[in-house]
Amino acid sequence: MIIREQEPLSAHTTFRIGGPAAYYLIPENRDEVRDALVFAEEKKLPFYVLGRGSNMLFDDEGYEGVIIEIGRGMEQVSMEGMPDGRVRVTAQAGIAMSSLAVQLAEAELTGFAFAGGIPGTLGGGITMNAGAYGGEIRDCILDATVITDSGEILVLAREQLELGYRTSVIQKKNYIVLEGNFVFTRGKKEEIMAEIKELNQRRRDKQPLEFPSAGSTFKRPEGHFAGKLIQDAGLRGYRVGDAQVSEKHSGFVINRGNATAAEVRQLIQDVQERVQEKFQVRLEPEVRIVTMGNKG
Repeated sequence: MIIREQEPLSAHTTFRIGGPAAYYLIPENRDEVRDALVFAEEKKLPFYVLGRGSNMLFDDEGYEGVIIEIGRGMEQVSMEGMPDGRVRVTAQAGIAMSSLAVQLAEAELTGFAFAGGIPGTLGGGITMNAGAYGGEIRDCILDATVITDSGEILVLAREQLELGYRTSVIQKKNYIVLEGNFVFTRGKKEEIMAEIKELNQRRRDKQPLEFPSAGSTFKRPEGHFAGKLIQDAGLRGYRVGDAQVSEKHSGFVINRGNATAAEVRQLIQDVQERVQEKFQVRLEPEVRIVTMGNKG
């Protein structure tokens, strides 16, 4: 297992923001994940699980604890035909969702194209019930294998995962995803690849992918769209230092170059207050804000 000290988190997040982690661990299998948990326990430090860092904001001061990256070495995928003609797919938590979408398309399996442009890993996607363009993880997952903070391995069926809008029991109980089992039907490779290409083009057209960000900054409030509320509140392009509400899509906060976590947090607070004042709607951040030593 790779162990680094004082590793800059700005190098491991899509926001490109964050100070050093006291310890940065990269396990490559489930035994090493358990070893990482033991390491954190022995150091008497909190731990935080990271995939590709696509939905989080770390403090400028860093993280006084143990970061566990689930990625390289935990990216295997296997497929098995089922009696009813469908295919059961087992994928490890470290694989990028976009990579899995392409692998499934190459295997002529349909039902995962929605994830072709989601920047995170499968582990993060299961934890947050990631979704886009009408599809989400709970539509196709059978079960997930997780490890608890005490090192116990559990297999949770779809119903036990409590998958909701950007939430799950995994998130609530601080489990770590090791792998997921899915079921897909067969389709035509050309059509599936075309769908992935179309959705990715829609993302490029509508989202500020040319700037570092953590994706959609706010959850969708019931009955509204966060980006429209922010734009209608007159906050399109609003800046705090190098943190800015995107002019291309107001639902995104971008890093124009040297934004700090403090600037992003202040901007988020300003947006929340302005939207609350104008529309009586409280926006809830979708980006996970990780302070110096919080766990989970």
